[in-house]
Amino acid sequence: MSDIIRRDPRAEWIARNRLHPLHAALQPVQGSWMGPQGVIRKNPHVGAFIGPNGVKRIDRSGAQQGGSSKRGAAPQVQLPLHRIAEPAFYISVVPDMVGGRLSSHDRDVLGLAHRLAGSDGAVLAIVFGEHKESAFDTAGVDRLLILDGSEFDGYAPEQRVQGLRAVDSQLRPRHWLLPDSRTGGGELGRRFAASLGERPATRVWQIKDQQCIGRAGAGLQDLARDLPRLILAAAECAEPVDETRHEALAVELSTRAARSLPRIEDLGAVAVDPAAIPMAEAEFIFSGGNGVKDWDLFHRTAAALGATEGASRVAVDDGFMGRDRQVGASGTWVTARVYVAVGISGAIQHLQGIGACDKVIAINLDAGCDMIKRADLSVIGESAAILQALIAAMAAYRNPATRDAA
Repeated sequence: MSDIIRRDPRAEWIARNRLHPLHAALQPVQGSWMGPQGVIRKNPHVGAFIGPNGVKRIDRSGAQQGGSSKRGAAPQVQLPLHRIAEPAFYISVVPDMVGGRLSSHDRDVLGLAHRLAGSDGAVLAIVFGEHKESAFDTAGVDRLLILDGSEFDGYAPEQRVQGLRAVDSQLRPRHWLLPDSRTGGGELGRRFAASLGERPATRVWQIKDQQCIGRAGAGLQDLARDLPRLILAAAECAEPVDETRHEALAVELSTRAARSLPRIEDLGAVAVDPAAIPMAEAEFIFSGGNGVKDWDLFHRTAAALGATEGASRVAVDDGFMGRDRQVGASGTWVTARVYVAVGISGAIQHLQGIGACDKVIAINLDAGCDMIKRADLSVIGESAAILQALIAAMAAYRNPATRDAA
């Protein structure tokens, strides 16, 4: 068996979140301490467990703890299973699945769907084509329907509407929820509503007492209306599911969706200069801080990765980056799917600005800094050597001859 210690980011997040109901269970027990006379004292209750007869036992070896005595091993969290054997109705959710995975916006919409489903309904997630997501169960998906086929690949809103109409005619969901986003959900939801002849509620951020409240007037006013069947939800419309596991049982349609001759042809993605993308809209940000000593190498790495450049306030104040590249509460709040922080210690204002990012990668020499604690993936080492390795890895990946030889 491998001796590599693997992290559990979710358990670490719960251990940092004092408001989470499982926070106390994940706090480490102090095994030893120094007494007032300088003598090291040991806690005899470390490693205790409940035996088969209900008697508390003490295990000095740590075997009953599943090897948790191994240094650095994070405890595994087993969430309770939420099971709906015979759903009384469905609440359908069509996540954006940008990059083949659930985004934070998708998880918010799934949390809102569970509020509408209650204890009798089931949340049905509808995904088009292949995906890379492996955490549908912890995201709150009771039933999973995958509509595969080449007709759904790329930008194909007409074919996707046909697929949703097939689901609607066979399963008759009580409500349809889509993220009101610029990554597909907003347009698909409005097209779907037009095909059904229904008036959707848009930019919804709250649902209460069969009323939904959405943003209006350029986001300056709230508009309340009766709860419709089709809802386009804004980000942070509800708390994501994080306290239960769900079955995510596969569902299939009895008949395939009707196919029609598409009037839209997808010509593929258009190359865009990452430097021309506004910080608030960038999906991949490569940000540098006070720990970056070679800024030419930093710029070459960002260009090799195809990322939008960002910076901490210290780097901007020192003149290494423009003020429009500053990330944080005093700069720009970003919502990137991937945020790479190079040599950034993690001031509170900076952490506030990246709070909505899906994945945070930290490159730093200080293993105890706040950015390392916030990151989903951390690389401890000299930034110059790591950036050079990134450039070499990207060059090898883009060179087919080198990749095939490896």
